[in-house]
Amino acid sequence: MSVYSMTGYASAQHTPARECAEGDARNTASSRLGIEIRAVNSRFLDLSFRLPEELRGCEPALRDKLNARLKRGKVELRAAIDSAGASVVCEPSTRLLQRLNAIQDNVKAWLPAAQPLSVAEVIRLAVDESAPSKDWQAPALALADTVLDALLSAREREGARLAAMLFDRIALLRTLAAKAEPLIPQLVAQQRQRFLDRWSQAMALTEGQATSDMAQDRALTEATAFAIRIDVAEELTRLASHLDELERLVKKGGEIGKRLDFLIQELHREANTLGSKSAALELTHISVDMKVLIEQMREQVQNIE
Repeated sequence: MSVYSMTGYASAQHTPARECAEGDARNTASSRLGIEIRAVNSRFLDLSFRLPEELRGCEPALRDKLNARLKRGKVELRAAIDSAGASVVCEPSTRLLQRLNAIQDNVKAWLPAAQPLSVAEVIRLAVDESAPSKDWQAPALALADTVLDALLSAREREGARLAAMLFDRIALLRTLAAKAEPLIPQLVAQQRQRFLDRWSQAMALTEGQATSDMAQDRALTEATAFAIRIDVAEELTRLASHLDELERLVKKGGEIGKRLDFLIQELHREANTLGSKSAALELTHISVDMKVLIEQMREQVQNIE
């Protein structure tokens, strides 16, 4: 199953031809139906519609379509019917011209200052008169399916890009964890030797009153306490486990956004603990680099459905 982004955009148009004058198939004008869907990230599925009056009755069916195929995201569907674009000018009928002329004379009789009709206004009225009433609901629902298919394709492509980014960051985090793992035994050994050196110096000051066995035992005790204090084996183990689960979920795909977000929080917690237990500058740098990568992952995971 694919990984889907919550971000996407798609649009399509439907332009049915219609007759402009009865009996004259050459005089045709077109009304164009357009639908676009925009989607951005959101915690839940939030739908909004901007529809013309002709399509108000479609909203429940459109809502059902979106609910059936989208799980999360702030989604806006816009539809518009544009009847202005006509490739052929409709010729007004004689009957229409006579009626318009009579109406204009009647208006001017009462309103002498009224402006006469222009040619463009007459042609527009001819188009409006010749336009048969059309039921746009069936074309709108069919077009919505087309736009929704395109939106899902766009979200899938974006999801594939996000998945590739996550795989890359997971690999980098594994590399950093592998660098951190051998640092702890080295730090413990260095600290143990430091304790021994300091105890030897103390023995020299006491002129040999303390035995070497006492010095070694004391150094081992201090080194053990130090090792417990800086031990990050559990953090690295949990971090590796979270990375395995992240990789598994991304490969599985589907509705994984919320689970990925939770795992990112857990990764950040382990990286923070790693930094707080740091006893060497190199380990601190590793912790900082990890948190940078995890933050990059968090930003992208917010867009996954």
